[in-house]
Amino acid sequence: MQDEPSPEELIKAVADFLRNDIAPQIGGHHAFKLRVSINALDLVARQLKLEQGSDAAEAARLSQILGTQGSLGELNKVLADRIAKGELDLQTPGLARHLWQTTMEKLAVDQPNYASYKRELAK
Repeated sequence: MQDEPSPEELIKAVADFLRNDIAPQIGGHHAFKLRVSINALDLVARQLKLEQGSDAAEAARLSQILGTQGSLGELNKVLADRIAKGELDLQTPGLARHLWQTTMEKLAVDQPNYASYKRELAK
């Protein structure tokens, strides 16, 4: 593992350089492509920062709801199978809260400026 700068810092530095130094000089369709690229870098930086904690919390919630252990992928597959079979629904203790929290954690990475997400955070 490298010391510094961290992957998050490197990605942020590249995104900031593109945003502040390159973007003002580009127009038209290339400017659009550049904005998409900058947004992708910002998303990856957020994912690197938040993923480990949110994945661990999601797995812990799923283990409690399902009464079993496994990887996050395995637990989500079990959840989906049990929902499909009608064994679990929104009346299952903790499930609605888990789904809501998982959605909020995903929005924190994917769309942190989404107005509804911000409104929910303020509650």
